[in-house]
Amino acid sequence: MKKDNIIQQKSYAFAVRIVKLSRYLRDVKKEYVLSKQLLRSGTSIGANIEEAIGGQSEKDFFAKLTISYKEARESHYWIRLLQDTDYLSKDESESLLKDIDELLRIIGSIQKTVKSRNS
Repeated sequence: MKKDNIIQQKSYAFAVRIVKLSRYLRDVKKEYVLSKQLLRSGTSIGANIEEAIGGQSEKDFFAKLTISYKEARESHYWIRLLQDTDYLSKDESESLLKDIDELLRIIGSIQKTVKSRNS
C-alpha cells in the first residue's frame, strides 16, 4: 500500500475497525443481522477503492469510486441504526460516524476532481 494514498489508508483502517466491531457485536451483544450488514458495507468501501485504483480507465475508476461512496452512505445508516437500537453507545457510534464522514468527504472530493477533468 502506498504511504501517500490517504483514501486507501483510511478506508482500510475503517474496514479493520468494522471487522473488530462486527466480532464484538456477534460475540458480546449477540447481534447477528445488523452487524452482518455493516460488515458487508463497511469493508466494501476499501475493496472498491482498491478496485478503483486498479481500474482500466477513468470511467472504471469513477464507477468504483461511486460504489465506495454508496457503501459509505449505507455504513453510515447501519451505524446510526445500531446506536439508536442500543447496540452501540453514543461514544462508539460518534467515533465511527466521524471516520465515515471523513471518508465520504474525501471520496466526494475525488469524484468532483474527476468530474471537473472530464467537463
